[in-house]
Amino acid sequence: MLSKLKIILLLITFIFIWSCGDKTKKISEIEEVDMEMQMSSAYKEGYFELQRGDALLAAKKFNEAELLFPQSPWAAKSAIMAAYAYYTQDYYSDVIFELERYLVTYPNHKDKVYAHFLLGMSFYEQIVDEKKDLKSILDSKEQFETIIRDYSSTEFAIDAKFKLDLINEVLASKEMYIARYYLKKTKWIPALNRFKTVVKDYNTTIYTEEALHRLVEINYRLGLIDESKKYANTLGYNYQSSDWYKNSYKVFNKNYRDGVKELQKDKKKKIGLIKRFKGLFE
Repeated sequence: MLSKLKIILLLITFIFIWSCGDKTKKISEIEEVDMEMQMSSAYKEGYFELQRGDALLAAKKFNEAELLFPQSPWAAKSAIMAAYAYYTQDYYSDVIFELERYLVTYPNHKDKVYAHFLLGMSFYEQIVDEKKDLKSILDSKEQFETIIRDYSSTEFAIDAKFKLDLINEVLASKEMYIARYYLKKTKWIPALNRFKTVVKDYNTTIYTEEALHRLVEINYRLGLIDESKKYANTLGYNYQSSDWYKNSYKVFNKNYRDGVKELQKDKKKKIGLIKRFKGLFE
């Protein structure tokens, strides 16, 4: 009799636990469905606002969608869409923040390549010219190089290569700008090193010909004739029909006109004109 009572008690306990567990499971499922519906609604609102042109509200709604249901596959997409919303209105610092957070939070997401591209473009759009800070240029270059290295088969890689060519032009122009400054100041070694950098690292840019010619000039001036001839031969082999090669050929001619002195004379003429112009108002 006692054993039967035990069995009955155990059966009642099991039924109670099972019914509670089933109830908890149903509540959990209902909550999850509810959260997914809220996320879907927030995402749709964000997309609607983006189409309407309100980027800030759209980004806010996409962020809300991500937070509502972070374990959903749509959470990562919401993070990217928030970044894109900011990008449409040139809020680059917000774009960068969102995308860097996305890359840390969702390191294996399928749309990583797009995130790298949008991040690269956000840095790229802030490039001003060769005289400004290089940080945005270098950050942009890093993102596009990542795409070419890790996602070479994607359509983004094609555009990344084009952007890299433009970035290299800017970086080369920066080197040339500084090198010409040193040249005018007759600081031969710093100028020499800058022109060498252009030839070594940016030899596909439009500045290579002039850089080679300046290396011919400076080495000749320093008495390094063989080194000067080496650069002249390189220039002739690659750019024989160019004006820079013709100028380099003249370096070894007794009628050679010193290009550095010409630059300095030109500078003195400009200073003289400025002084004369200023004198008209005194």
